[in-house]
Amino acid sequence: MPNFCAAPNCTRKSTQSDLAFFRFPRDPARCQKWVENCRRADLEDKTPDQLNKHYRLCAKHFETSMICRTSPYRTVLRDNAIPTIFDLTSHLNNPHSRHRKRIKELSEDEIRTLKQKKIDETSEQEPKHKEINNSNAQNPSAEEGGEEQDGDILPLTLEEKENKEYLKSLFEILILMGKQNIPLDGHEADEIPEGLFTPDNFQALLECRINSGEEVLRKRFETTAVNTLFCSKTQQKQMLEICESCIREETLREVRDSHFFSIVTDDVVDIAGEEHLPVLVRFVDEAHNLREEFVGFLPYEADAEILAVKFHTTITEKWGLNMEYCRGQAYIVSSGFSSKMKVVASRLLEKYPQAIYTLCSSCALNMWLAKSVPVIGVSVVLGTIEEVCSFFHRSPQLLLELDNVISVLFQNNDERGKELKEICHSQWTGRHDAFEILVDLLQALVLCLDGINSDTNVRWNNCIAGRAFVLCSAVTDFDFIVTIVVLKNVLSFTRAFGKNLQGQTSDVFFAASSLTAVLHSLNEVMENIEVYHEFWFEEATNLAAKFDIQMKLPGKFRRAQHSNLESQLTSESYYKETLSVPTVEHIIQELKDIFSEQHLKALKCLSLVPSVMGQLKFNTSEEHHADMYRSDLPNPDTLSAELHCWRIKWKHRGKDIELPSTIYEALHLPDIKFFPNVYALLKVLCILPVMKVENERYENGRKRLKAYLRNTLTDQRSSNLALLNINFDIKHDLDLMVDTYIKLYTSKSELPTDNSETIENT
Repeated sequence: MPNFCAAPNCTRKSTQSDLAFFRFPRDPARCQKWVENCRRADLEDKTPDQLNKHYRLCAKHFETSMICRTSPYRTVLRDNAIPTIFDLTSHLNNPHSRHRKRIKELSEDEIRTLKQKKIDETSEQEPKHKEINNSNAQNPSAEEGGEEQDGDILPLTLEEKENKEYLKSLFEILILMGKQNIPLDGHEADEIPEGLFTPDNFQALLECRINSGEEVLRKRFETTAVNTLFCSKTQQKQMLEICESCIREETLREVRDSHFFSIVTDDVVDIAGEEHLPVLVRFVDEAHNLREEFVGFLPYEADAEILAVKFHTTITEKWGLNMEYCRGQAYIVSSGFSSKMKVVASRLLEKYPQAIYTLCSSCALNMWLAKSVPVIGVSVVLGTIEEVCSFFHRSPQLLLELDNVISVLFQNNDERGKELKEICHSQWTGRHDAFEILVDLLQALVLCLDGINSDTNVRWNNCIAGRAFVLCSAVTDFDFIVTIVVLKNVLSFTRAFGKNLQGQTSDVFFAASSLTAVLHSLNEVMENIEVYHEFWFEEATNLAAKFDIQMKLPGKFRRAQHSNLESQLTSESYYKETLSVPTVEHIIQELKDIFSEQHLKALKCLSLVPSVMGQLKFNTSEEHHADMYRSDLPNPDTLSAELHCWRIKWKHRGKDIELPSTIYEALHLPDIKFFPNVYALLKVLCILPVMKVENERYENGRKRLKAYLRNTLTDQRSSNLALLNINFDIKHDLDLMVDTYIKLYTSKSELPTDNSETIENT
């Protein structure tokens, strides 16, 4: 459906012009200026939301300084852009015409001023036009090479049409390969017998389409030199970058339309030998659904400060998102990386105080805290646990072997045995009670790994048996035992708190109130660490004795101790100083950092959800906590009255009406738009990373990212193809991709094969 320009005396529409069309802004003050400058009386009684949804102005009504290009294929307005160029008098030449856009009556003085302004502009432009005409007369090619302004677009030549069709075919192949997760390269050179030539996957698909009768490709192939690549690696890379940008832009357009968003990163991944951070964005779309979409990979930097700068630059300059509208940030990282991502979070908070640093709903608090502990032994243990879980998930036979061992060990407690079997078949290392589960499972894991390694029937191959031996040695090390026992006990104080954060909306709301009690308990542990550690160490030694594990210090420390004759440090005091004390101190500080005053205020605003109101007997005070979002509200002056009406609505509801229990349900209420401030607050709260995505249909970004990484070999991963594969359902505009390629990499007379690479003639 075409967009029509709302300006008076302007008849442009999007289907007849290459001009950009811009929505009226939602900001009431700025929207009012747009309406005033348009001088259309029929727009004055419409709300900013109505104007934003139904009316557009074309680029001709803005000064060029107000328009910028975030990319070669997207034109946007500056945040403070106001339209100033209008034709308000041409309809006066024909007083009998009835124009559909009713122009506000102008006074005689205003008409005289406008006409004089036009005369002045014309007189100023005449000398410029003369200069241009003279220069064009001297250099005719200059006119041809310049941009066409208001004239008709010149028709394409036959050669240009064929070139566009050719490029379109190449883009179609690349998109197909991305969506189907087919790597561009084929066999490795050392895998191919000498004397044989096997084309890569891209070339093979090209040849397949040529052989199936695609005329444009066949003609290009026949006219290409024998010793020239039909489509070079350089050209493939250029085209892939354009595909990636166009697909990403479709998502980012929705993000910009929704106004507010949050940034979430997942664990660092290996892309063709280089570390990258997967970046996802959270926003509420036009249908009021919270979505979490994957938008790309960011190269990881070892230096935290450089990473922070590149992170900010990529999001704002390359992707064109305005961080002033970012309301949350969360980083899921494995051990060793958390301190660096914390620097990124703090640098963004310095620039954008409303981009609250929070936990991510997809990560259990206890596992997140454990991964952030700056103790090498903890990082080693977490890595070992992941490897053990992955080992048993390699095949159903290995899981069955573990099930049999659990059945024998828990034959007197069938219920617990059945529960542990179900847990083992899941990704249990990400649970909030993972360390309690590990302690309960440890005997079964050790016996099973021992059995696989020493199986006399040779049921397992050497690779599996060897891996079982290595893992069994790792989990029967005293350092491993002490670490998991200490983590289990320290994190028991945050277990219920973390579980509530992943629960229903009311659980999250009340969890915010319980943080003080959690911190009080941990501070008490810190004050009495001698006593607590004594109990923890005794539990660890008893567990080690159960498996006949010798109590000993790490080798590095023992060697240092031998060289220091005066050292009287015992095993118990060693683990207290190097493990228990830093772990408790870090967790206390981490809870304070991630649950800042702003974060807790935001969670208190969840009392806007009707079910939480009901549990509080409708005695709530959201207005005080909502002050932090006052600038995000459409009508902040009426917030108090609106909140009162919102409470009364639910307090005196009918008996058959249930209270909505989630933000998702509240946003989908038929009359939610009658409460614009509440609606705006709920949308902002919804995108906070700590809030879970209620409808699993809209959490596709993370699931597809995991699937891509799981199903793709490390050396075959591509950041460009990954985006196409993960966002396979996003529409793509082939014509836009082709036009962008031509603008960036070729002139009208050039052919794409000019960028090709020469190879030896075989």
